[in-house]
Amino acid sequence: MAQQEENKVAMVIMAHPDDAEFGCAGTVASWVRQGWDVYYVLCTDGGGGGSDDATDLSEDARKRTIETRKQEQLAVGKILGLKDTFFLGYPDGQLQPTLEVRRDLVRLLRQYRPSRVICQSPDRAWNPYSIGRHHPDHLAAGRAAIEAIYPASQNPWDFPELMAEGYRPHKVSEVYFTGAPVINHVEDISETIDIKMEALKAHASQVSDHFSDIEQWIRTRCAEIGKEHGYAYAEEFHKATNR
Repeated sequence: MAQQEENKVAMVIMAHPDDAEFGCAGTVASWVRQGWDVYYVLCTDGGGGGSDDATDLSEDARKRTIETRKQEQLAVGKILGLKDTFFLGYPDGQLQPTLEVRRDLVRLLRQYRPSRVICQSPDRAWNPYSIGRHHPDHLAAGRAAIEAIYPASQNPWDFPELMAEGYRPHKVSEVYFTGAPVINHVEDISETIDIKMEALKAHASQVSDHFSDIEQWIRTRCAEIGKEHGYAYAEEFHKATNR
């Protein structure tokens, strides 16, 4: 276990480009400063992230959205100092916690061997500050992530074909859930709140029209969370251990 805990590798598993920036980018930036290698995994292609007023619903329009959001997310990786970003490419708005998704996640968990994972809650919170917490892709990504973490990633009997590919079982020590109905942990982001906002601003196709309002909302929310714990700004999670 000591060797596992010394592995300063973290993985962030989210449904869409920009989900992590809203939920945990301040924490990610803080961990990177502390010497952690952080990898992002985006389950969907982001193709449903166009305007609600869109009238061009052609395949070409969707492809342009997918490519734009991919490039924005890669720019975020440079801002935060991520080691790499992976796009699983499942259709935005149609994500399901299938065995195929689980296998893809297990492969990455076994390959990069994070001791910490941040993922979305598979459960609804009935006191949400944002209805976005209830996006079905978010719930599906959360369920797929936790089912990949336990028991599949650490169990050699799950997906034996991955063992044949050379991906040995791996046990994740800590899981941080965003948007969870029960909160038991906060991370101080007082020194990284500005990096969080810079990363979020990089998703220009999603936030540029109303970024000032988004920034005010997020800063206010993170300040409220931080005040309860003696920090200027904080992000909140449900933290679970796997001992």
